[in-house]
Amino acid sequence: MQVIDRGDNYILGNCSKYLARAFSDPRHNYGQFQAGDVRSFIAENWRFSVVDAWADGTNFIPDYALNAVTFVYPVFPGTAMPSAVSVIGTFSNLFDPLPLRQVAGEPFLALSVVLPKGRVYTYQFMVDGMPALDPVNPQRVVLDNGQTWSRFFTDLCTIPITFEDWELTLLDRMTQRILPFQTDPGQNFLRRYYDALTNSQKETQFARAFRLDEPVGVVNFIDKLVARQEIHRLADYKLCLVQIDAVLRSRYPYAEPADMPDQVYDDLYGQMATDNVPGWDTSAYDSPAFFLKILRRHAYEGAFAHPKYGGNVGAAGWAYLEGRFTDPATDATLFNWERIMEKPLGDSSDYRG
Repeated sequence: MQVIDRGDNYILGNCSKYLARAFSDPRHNYGQFQAGDVRSFIAENWRFSVVDAWADGTNFIPDYALNAVTFVYPVFPGTAMPSAVSVIGTFSNLFDPLPLRQVAGEPFLALSVVLPKGRVYTYQFMVDGMPALDPVNPQRVVLDNGQTWSRFFTDLCTIPITFEDWELTLLDRMTQRILPFQTDPGQNFLRRYYDALTNSQKETQFARAFRLDEPVGVVNFIDKLVARQEIHRLADYKLCLVQIDAVLRSRYPYAEPADMPDQVYDDLYGQMATDNVPGWDTSAYDSPAFFLKILRRHAYEGAFAHPKYGGNVGAAGWAYLEGRFTDPATDATLFNWERIMEKPLGDSSDYRG
């Protein structure tokens, strides 16, 4: 862990847009926050803590394994500026709080640190010596000792943080029937792509490709997406996965959902698409077709979004498109993604991820 100074302009650019406006109605609350919770009034509160790319200006490839994380503590109107704010967490010595500094005379205090990618961290602020949760970050977790801490995760994280094991297994099975990678050509492509990785690639950007059980990390992408950017869709998943598990077990009681024939899922998808699923409790969730649209969108986003978001592991989704779309006259690819992606993922010396 390294403390860095990203400058006032960086801090203000990443927080003013979301924290400086005084919203008077909970326009960003989709049922996940209680009335009056500060987080319900803040635009895109999932952006906090700020997890960003990091490079020291010289060691771009080694620095690819690191993120710059910025903690921001806002002082809201009508609240006195505290005399001291610091942060403690699993990224540092819990008995050695790291002090935040006021930013350019504005009502924000901030601290930036460099941390490894692929990890989950918990933290609390110490405000005038008293522990406090991050008032903005929507991610919180109850630890084994019953205490609640704020949470964040860095890029390329493959540690499940949202779903239980049975939910992950069911999502894996469902997304396999949506994506093109479950076709014979798709499976052949994935085997050839991953088997062709060099040792250095396996140790850098592709190191996590072999830690995932599902193609290109789509389920991991969804697990992280509904913890942050689309936290308002977490309830959809929690409600619908229970429904789908019950429907599948009632139809095929002698097998686990992960082992059921493909036709069982194809039949279910067809019924969900028409909002007519026998056995579905519409009083709990009224439109299975709506959830199917969410799942399909997230599955394709996970397969083809930047790998830092948890899917498209090792850029396998982009490599699939690279080979899929070529110029018939020259056989050259029409999707040269390496040219515009940061090193070592791609070849660009300008883009930093």
